[in-house]
Amino acid sequence: MANPKRRQSKCRQRLRQGSKRWKAPTLKNCSECGTTIPGHVACPSCGYYRGRQVLSISVSGE
Repeated sequence: MANPKRRQSKCRQRLRQGSKRWKAPTLKNCSECGTTIPGHVACPSCGYYRGRQVLSISVSGE
């Protein structure tokens, strides 16, 4: 197996490990009802995804 010829500096090591840090998930607003939802997910409150209804949401009060 190949071995490194020189030791990597701390700066290069930290640059490489910086991409592993935790990032908060990006949230977006639903275009129909305006609730905050994660991307690529159908809205749990209205059932819309990308401008069309994909889930039928029943109201429990009725």
